[in-house]
Amino acid sequence: MKKTFYITTAIDYVNAKPHIGHAFEKVLADVLARWHKQKKEQVFFLTGVDENAQKNVLAAKNAGMNVKEFIDKNTEFFKTLVKELNIDCDKFVRTSEIEHAKVVVKFLKKIIDKKDIYKGKYEGFYCTGCEAFITEKELVDGKCPEHNKKPEFRKEEAYFFKLSKYEKKLKKFVKKYIVPESRKKEILSRIESGLNDLCISRKNADWGIDFPGDKNFKVYVWIDALINYISGAEKQWPADVHVVGKGINWFHSVIWPAILMSANYELPKTLLVHGYLNMGGQKMSKSLGNVIDPLEILKKYGTDAVRYSLLRCSVFEDSDFSEEILIERHNNELANKLGNLVSRVAGLIAPLGVPITAECLGKKNGIEKTENKLLKKLNAKKIENHFKEFEVDRALNEIFAFIDICNEYVQQKKPWETKDKKVLYELKESILKIAELLWPFIPNSAEKIQKQFNSKNIKKGEVLFKKI
Repeated sequence: MKKTFYITTAIDYVNAKPHIGHAFEKVLADVLARWHKQKKEQVFFLTGVDENAQKNVLAAKNAGMNVKEFIDKNTEFFKTLVKELNIDCDKFVRTSEIEHAKVVVKFLKKIIDKKDIYKGKYEGFYCTGCEAFITEKELVDGKCPEHNKKPEFRKEEAYFFKLSKYEKKLKKFVKKYIVPESRKKEILSRIESGLNDLCISRKNADWGIDFPGDKNFKVYVWIDALINYISGAEKQWPADVHVVGKGINWFHSVIWPAILMSANYELPKTLLVHGYLNMGGQKMSKSLGNVIDPLEILKKYGTDAVRYSLLRCSVFEDSDFSEEILIERHNNELANKLGNLVSRVAGLIAPLGVPITAECLGKKNGIEKTENKLLKKLNAKKIENHFKEFEVDRALNEIFAFIDICNEYVQQKKPWETKDKKVLYELKESILKIAELLWPFIPNSAEKIQKQFNSKNIKKGEVLFKKI
């Protein structure tokens, strides 16, 4: 039996077109999924959209459109993003699908049977942007810290989940669940201050999933949305890794495991919480006019340039991102370093017109099948460890450190003067290893390199990365 690996992204609201943060999360999860595929594991990768949120309804009304038509239109933008980013996902889930609703109702009935849901009255602040009730102590200057807006005060009849019942179990679980340590400490500190029972319904809403046994209420979107990881799993549950942004850490690290405990499901293994992409140190927002449309920059610069520039960002901390940063990374790293190495070595091998392999060159050239002094300078173990710790940005740094070594090796050995086939063999094999390591990051370019350097007679080929 193959080892299995199930990874998910958060599902995105479709109240607007996707932004660059959505692209970052998807390529981050895709790199991890592809790396596990390279290890010959049976990978299942789930992404998708959250279509039942009330903020989607408000956006549709503001656009003067029918809710279903509005949601269908915006969902297509997210599907296009997945395709254009070359995201190799196994399923794209939509929470408006009937099958998802059936799983949500079945899931909630298990919690009702456990007597973990009761009817009561809710009174408190509600942030439409977060689709969440928030406490007064969470407000900053009377505003939601995530959206910088004053929440509305609501008072309504509602169904509640006994979140407080699972406080001790959650403390124990969170300690081994969240990566990185800083995000784990945030959640543990918040649990320590005590958990209140959770309102899990919305009264008189006209969009979403009916609450089991009471059609006057809809299921709270954050309960409905989280269950997509099971409704879309196709028997792959439990998840090995959930990839989410820091703004929704609480929902995934407290609410999600708590309702899973109540409904007697296995728990997910890891929650990977990534940072945000900023512009000039400021969080991107429509009101500030500094939002980057990933579909636009994909049209301008291509898939691998966008993927690479995003994956150079820190996984766990906030990072600055802009078109200028993308261009700099493309030109200085992809073109000058990787592209230059591939072009130079292919250009040196092509005129020889003979295969550069250990078998063809023979022992008289001092080449054994297992000997490659240059390749020994690659710290493959370090790259492997970075992947295990989800530090894909650091793994990429390590790969490019080896690319630098290879470029220096060309300069030192001067094969254009010596015509030393052994040196060219070492470089060729090293480039093939680089392409293998880069496949999870920039699959299109990696496959081109592999095709070029696996050929019996290597030819110069087109420029891999044209400078912007």
